[in-house]
Amino acid sequence: MSRAAKLTLFCSSLFAVSTIVFVHYAQKNEKAAMHAGVIRDVEQQKIKKERQLDFEMQRALEEEYRKVQNVRDGRG
Repeated sequence: MSRAAKLTLFCSSLFAVSTIVFVHYAQKNEKAAMHAGVIRDVEQQKIKKERQLDFEMQRALEEEYRKVQNVRDGRG
């Protein structure tokens, strides 16, 4: 095998291996980023649910207080 053929084979092999390694790490990073997005979405849904429960509790307390206290609307 000539020197040029060996050099071409080496360069082609190096390019192929480096491409495979790059794609592997790119996929691994993309998967990690997507997983982080899912975790962030779950946390946001949890916070939203907690806020909704707080809102409903405040509304129930308001209704209780309205029954007990004499509150007038400021409209009229």
